[in-house]
Amino acid sequence: MVFSSQLFLFYFLPTFLVGYFVLFRLGAKHSTLNLFITIFSYVFYGWLEPWLIFLMFGCTVVVYYAGKFISAEGASKRQRNIALITAIVVNLGALGFFKYYMFAMNGLNSFIELFGCKPFSVMTVLLPVGISFYSFQSMSYAIDVWRGSAPPVKNLATFACYVSLFPQLVAGPIVRYNTVAEELDTRVHTLENFVQGITFFCIGFAKKIFLANQVGIVADRVFAADAPGVLNSWWGAVAYMLQIYFDFSAYSDMAIGLGLMIGFHFPRNFNGPYRSHSITEFWKRWHISLTSWFRDYLYIALGGNRVGTRRLYFNLFMVMFLSGVWHGANWTFVCWGLYHAFFMIVERAHNKQTFYCKLPMVVQILITQVIVIFGWVLFRADSIGEAFRMWKTMLGLMPKSPVDAILTTEIFTPTSITFMVVALAIALSPLRSFDWCSNFSVKKAVVALGLFVLATLALFTQSYNPFLYFQF
Repeated sequence: MVFSSQLFLFYFLPTFLVGYFVLFRLGAKHSTLNLFITIFSYVFYGWLEPWLIFLMFGCTVVVYYAGKFISAEGASKRQRNIALITAIVVNLGALGFFKYYMFAMNGLNSFIELFGCKPFSVMTVLLPVGISFYSFQSMSYAIDVWRGSAPPVKNLATFACYVSLFPQLVAGPIVRYNTVAEELDTRVHTLENFVQGITFFCIGFAKKIFLANQVGIVADRVFAADAPGVLNSWWGAVAYMLQIYFDFSAYSDMAIGLGLMIGFHFPRNFNGPYRSHSITEFWKRWHISLTSWFRDYLYIALGGNRVGTRRLYFNLFMVMFLSGVWHGANWTFVCWGLYHAFFMIVERAHNKQTFYCKLPMVVQILITQVIVIFGWVLFRADSIGEAFRMWKTMLGLMPKSPVDAILTTEIFTPTSITFMVVALAIALSPLRSFDWCSNFSVKKAVVALGLFVLATLALFTQSYNPFLYFQF
């Protein structure tokens, strides 16, 4: 189910909120409210593919009992370690099989065919939506309980609610258990929090409909073209840069808003990444919940920056490499992670400074975003060869196509130019939607509701357009 769909907006969400607050007004305990959330979350998750709920529930049960063993009185260090390893292996095993099985088998077949061997048959495996997010979320719980930095959950029902929370289930932000542990047991429901949640949701919804979907039209047309030309290729690359930002940050805003409506406070996931003046800073501002997950559970575990220079570079390499792998089973994602790893290592080698750090700040931001844009081309392309062709086109190294002029007339319309300019201005402005919505006022709520009404009307004119990060 998608937030920006009529089914969710007019049926699922109203039914859920009415039922939830009726129970709350009747004095239902938080355990009952959590069970209600869990049931609706499983309906939300399994609406189109019901079998997915069994996979998620299976992983939930394993991690829950692993946590029980880890926190059990009298458990030896070996027993605690075995329980932790079990939780990690089950989650990574499920993630690895469903996300990388076909990619690995196709790669293996391509290799053995070079030696004239008969390829293996490859079964089709569908990627469960959101598995990358809830598997990492579940693992963080087991690791935190093992470390003693999070309390063990009281019962399976509460843990199932935590794992399946539908606001952030399929595309984050990745919420750690110790962030919401207290709110799972006792939440405060206030009118201000509810209205603030509505404000977050409405702003995110407007960003998705008015910005992400509109600039996405330009990006899709350019990347689908055989030879888009220099100007068109840059226009399309910038369009995708804006699309993925507004699409993903819109989902995060909507998730934060939905959480606030029912008393949960989810972490910030974006903080103006396109105002960064280095790649190191970019990764402190982009997909913050994932970046911090890799930092706390991988980078620091590998020794962080407390090791020698070569090992430090290796740690950075592994974090960015696995970040690319996490995003998808395609060599483009792997190379995208290595691409960013290169710049992160270069900056660390120069004491976290870029080679252009002495230039004016505006120029530093511009150069950083050009690097990011070339990375997004690699991320968006279906293959490495397609990414190289797009790069060569952007650099003017490809011959101009006779049909390039037709593409120009399609993507440089008054409407597309307007949406691109507005989206770029908002992305580069110091005003962040998270900060704007966090400073609550009735006027802001009214503005947000107005945008929501307009976006809802626009929704009826658009085709189905799911969030980009659903595929990860």
